Amino acid sequence: MSLRRIAFAVIAVAAVAGVIVAEQKRPLRQRRRKTIPRTLRNAVMGASCAAIIAVAEEPLTQKIAAANLKNTAGFARKLPAPLRIIGGVLAMDYGFYLWHVATHTIPFLWRFHRVHHLDADMDASTAVRFHAADMLVSLPWRLVQVRLSGVSPKSLKLWRHFFNASILFHHSNLRLPAGWDKRLSAVFTTPEMHGIHHSSVKQQRDSNWTSGFSFWDRLHGTFRSDIAPQDIVIGVDDAAALADEALEASLTAPFKPMPSPTRTM
Repeated sequence: MSLRRIAFAVIAVAAVAGVIVAEQKRPLRQRRRKTIPRTLRNAVMGASCAAIIAVAEEPLTQKIAAANLKNTAGFARKLPAPLRIIGGVLAMDYGFYLWHVATHTIPFLWRFHRVHHLDADMDASTAVRFHAADMLVSLPWRLVQVRLSGVSPKSLKLWRHFFNASILFHHSNLRLPAGWDKRLSAVFTTPEMHGIHHSSVKQQRDSNWTSGFSFWDRLHGTFRSDIAPQDIVIGVDDAAALADEALEASLTAPFKPMPSPTRTM
């Protein structure tokens, strides 16, 4: 491993540790579950997702990105050279916004994405709490996303780093200094902003879909900032939410009959 990669790994670990410590010191919401059991549960789920991404998604998407560069294919490749990297990152981010909306509106996709929302608390560990099958279900769209965006291998790696940092940050239970959450949400997805998306109330959950740049929500009229963190109940409000929260139940939940919601307002 090169010194550059080692340095990047050290910085990444330090950033993750920094967020975890900060959210303990400045919590945005009160916790409803014991921290260690749910953190371990989320970590196990995250590890299984990371394995699938490493084995399937990364090699395939990097291959398509290399073809984009070679064949000058996709949105970013049509832009002037100085704009291609940021154009590719923006296109990938917008594509993920569209996918996220689809995971909430298409019943088959919601079966898998619901597992992410079952977490009754929300912190940095929630960022990796996904069903492993969700990574496989999303793979066809990710391949299309990379092809249409026209990202190069370099742009794709940059987007991945940005995306991973963003989801860690906006899932964190971190209360930012006064006014900073609102300021940052003008451009980026923030903890208060994404907390509304994780509300158990469907009308609140169906907003703030962005995972990187917040202006996609503003563009589509899905941005909300009118609910205080203390007024939000994190999780899913349906008949099986409590039972499906545990690890084994979360893994089998997508393959069982969908539970009916206990409320819609």
